[in-house]
Amino acid sequence: MEYGKKLWFFGDGYWDSHSNGYFPSHESVCVLNTSDRDATVTMTLYFEDAEPMTGFTALCGARRTHHVRMDKLRNAEGKPVPQDKPYAIRLESDVPVVVQYSRLMSSQPELGLMTAFGYTAE
Repeated sequence: MEYGKKLWFFGDGYWDSHSNGYFPSHESVCVLNTSDRDATVTMTLYFEDAEPMTGFTALCGARRTHHVRMDKLRNAEGKPVPQDKPYAIRLESDVPVVVQYSRLMSSQPELGLMTAFGYTAE
């Protein structure tokens, strides 16, 4: 069975360049695909003071999860997600998926972890 939605929004993205040296600060867009078909996920990043960045894609296999590490992601032009710059995410999938966003902040000795489910427009 297919669960989830095809369109998701996350209002708070931020990849911090500061790390404690042991755990790198990073974000993950966590995708759950319960269908019998592979899911192609595309992301657009929106900024306060710049045009959107497009061309970020990832594949989540049928009946699988995929934790898309934003610090390792590159768009079709080879550009990374910018560090130290707030952004929002529009995520589209060709099959329904469930999506969760997580951030690990390790800029201080006390690690900070946050996670959130996005808004779906469907």
